[in-house]
Amino acid sequence: MSGILDSVNQRTQLVGQNRLELLTFRLNRRQRYGINVFKVKEVLQCPKLTSMPNLHPFVKGIAYIRGQTISVIDMSLATGGRPVDDISNCFIIISEFNRSVQGFLVSAVERIVNINWEAILPPPQGAGRSNYLTAVTEIDNELVEILDVEKILDQISPVDTCLSIELLDEISLIIPTVKTVLVADDSMVARKQVQRAIESIGCDCICVKDGKEALRTLQSMAGNGSIYQQLALVISDIEMPEMDGYTLTAAIRNDPVLKDLYVILHTSLSGVFNQAMVERVGANAFIPKFNPDELGRAVKNAMTTVTAVSVSS
Repeated sequence: MSGILDSVNQRTQLVGQNRLELLTFRLNRRQRYGINVFKVKEVLQCPKLTSMPNLHPFVKGIAYIRGQTISVIDMSLATGGRPVDDISNCFIIISEFNRSVQGFLVSAVERIVNINWEAILPPPQGAGRSNYLTAVTEIDNELVEILDVEKILDQISPVDTCLSIELLDEISLIIPTVKTVLVADDSMVARKQVQRAIESIGCDCICVKDGKEALRTLQSMAGNGSIYQQLALVISDIEMPEMDGYTLTAAIRNDPVLKDLYVILHTSLSGVFNQAMVERVGANAFIPKFNPDELGRAVKNAMTTVTAVSVSS
């Protein structure tokens, strides 16, 4: 186990090239789960937890780790299982999602697996716990579920999707003729958050669940005429089944009829990120999830650029 913990703590490089590294773990039940290593700050034997009044039922308690107070979420309970009663042999995965650090209480941590995003598939229709899944994959002939952590966090502390009045007034002055936005994200909650923010500024949204679906949608639209007369910009998550946001952006840049589309990468990888990768694939902007005004400003910059290009053309 110490080897796994050391390995997690030393992994700080995103694999790239449509690949990721999954840390696999288990909850109370036998089902196996995975989390992207790049989102993991540390893995620890569960320390003593402090209970506080008015905690959300999913929060097992508060831990004080390396000078920081961290909420520890009972992942079994949060995903519809039974609560953890004995934490003495449990672990916490310290992770950073959407600008916040939290601990995920799990019963066992296993190993790190290097895998291609093409092997990460959307959850099957009608799956029993599909409300909490963004993807599934197979490792060692066993199904591994990738949880929709953003959905769990939104249940504990809902995100405000409203833009400030001042920013809405600014954006209203520059909305171009073409005002449809393609949003690609594997999390249903994240898609809805972005959609509400985008629609509040008077734009329309086309929402898709992963990079492959986004690329197919773009190519289909381009088959009906100039993509630039149909779509203002693309907002894409980075981590998605089958095709990640880096690969999607590179595919857009390599397609002669799509190459000038404005692309914003919008991701929960908020602690550190591979700026060199963002620049290499040619994304126009990178913003961490989820601050509605930051997203709004990025869209405003995109709209200003799109409008300027249209005028010059």
